[in-house]
Amino acid sequence: MTKMILSVTWLALAGGILFFFTQPTYDDGKVLERKIEEYNQALDKASELQQLKQSLLSRYSTFTSADIDRLHKMLPDHVDNVRLVLDIDNLASKNGMAIQNVVISDQSSKEATSGVISPTGGAKQKYDSLTLKFATSGTYQNFVSFLQELEASLRVVDLVSLGLELETASTRGGKPSDPTYRYNITIRTYWLK
Repeated sequence: MTKMILSVTWLALAGGILFFFTQPTYDDGKVLERKIEEYNQALDKASELQQLKQSLLSRYSTFTSADIDRLHKMLPDHVDNVRLVLDIDNLASKNGMAIQNVVISDQSSKEATSGVISPTGGAKQKYDSLTLKFATSGTYQNFVSFLQELEASLRVVDLVSLGLELETASTRGGKPSDPTYRYNITIRTYWLK
């Protein structure tokens, strides 16, 4: 009987050790193995990203600085109102025109205050826009040349509205010459957020 009691006691002690020490330690080991696997996956992903970064940097280094400057001018990462107005004024002055009554408005602030939800379900856009209203005057031919240069410029610009009024019908030496028109123009330009 003593052998049986000792056997049951040892069996109960072994079961207690298994239940109270070995099983929790084994479970902790499994948790650590899962964490190690997650960390290994994160390290693998980090090395993939590092390789991608290196390949993109090598591709980026193939661009000339002039090309990079052109890309920044085409779609800048910030808005520079003064530079934009000066660029448009330079284009206008090349065609014998000058811009007047410049009004700049930020499109995103209007949409934010109006409570309009974008068609994409309110998702954040990667770019923002700016609306620029101004007036200028000149002949029709000068205006067409101005618009062609604006279209060919590197800056991405959309013509939103155009108003046209006859300013003066002039004559030179008794012969009619090209009339002068007043143009009210609204354009929209974009930049990366």
